Amino acid sequence: MTTENSILEFLKQNNKSSSNEILQGINEKKSIATIKRVLSKLKNEKLIISIGKGKATKYKISPYYSLFDNINIEQYYEKEVDERKITNSFNLKLISETLNDVNLFTNEESLKLSELQGNYTRNISLLSEPEYKKELERLAIDLSWKSSQIEGNTYSLLETEQLLKEKETASGKTREEATMLLNHKDAIDFVIEKPDYLIPLSISKIEDIHSLLTKELEVSRNIRKHRVGISGTNYRPLDNEYQIRDALSSMCELVNKKDHIFEKALLTLMLISYIQPFLDGNKRTARIVSNSILMNYNYCPLSFRTVDSVDYKKAMLLFYEQNNITAFKNIFIEQFEFAVKTYF
Repeated sequence: MTTENSILEFLKQNNKSSSNEILQGINEKKSIATIKRVLSKLKNEKLIISIGKGKATKYKISPYYSLFDNINIEQYYEKEVDERKITNSFNLKLISETLNDVNLFTNEESLKLSELQGNYTRNISLLSEPEYKKELERLAIDLSWKSSQIEGNTYSLLETEQLLKEKETASGKTREEATMLLNHKDAIDFVIEKPDYLIPLSISKIEDIHSLLTKELEVSRNIRKHRVGISGTNYRPLDNEYQIRDALSSMCELVNKKDHIFEKALLTLMLISYIQPFLDGNKRTARIVSNSILMNYNYCPLSFRTVDSVDYKKAMLLFYEQNNITAFKNIFIEQFEFAVKTYF
């Protein structure tokens, strides 16, 4: 266990502790100067806050800590759904307060993403327009396949490619599965053609993307008016149409005011899923809207091709249940790196 983790574990059990109390409590052979340096780092990362001044300074866990707590996801899911201690209702303060004034990415993570984006910019500058469109088409097919697979679609990647390129349906598959994939491609093509359509983000524009994704499927459009359940968790989204609309409006306001493009994309990806504004198609909508934001600012879009569907769902449920972004943020970073290195 690192010194940072030791301090955080100690403060969980002994909130409002001085640096000397922390030094003695973690039982590590460290100097007080080292402890203070680590405390300063944790404070800068908003994992802890300080109270008082000078020798009277005490430290405690930050309200933002739940966002970044290093939860072992495998151990977390060793407990069955009814055994897990969770926040089972929508956190009304999450969007308006907690996420309003915090950096979601560490300095190291931001640097890595910026370097990858720099590589993407250099790479596409060397491509002709037909070459770039060809790579974007390849990514779009992969995204249509993986996004649908996450939702239970059984088409293989090869079958998806044949469907989207040749309009050849796979034998033994349902009409709904083919429609889901074709809708994905239509939605992706729409945001490729109009990358600025969702800027600034608004409820009506999100509804438009949802309508494209659910065309000819038995899915009610626009903001839901009824309760919705989520399999695998006891988390319950808002069930009041007006509260849902308010939450979605707050999300749009939050995303629009953020300057960090990767934060905009990550917030959209997580929060549309968390709010669950539609009866179905929420995560699909989130992935398309998030990618549209990236493309509007000439950032590399994500295909999610190599993410394991179960890992994706586990990371998303962890955010629902604990408001913890760590696992999902790791997926976002990994998939951005994959997209830059694979397609462009």
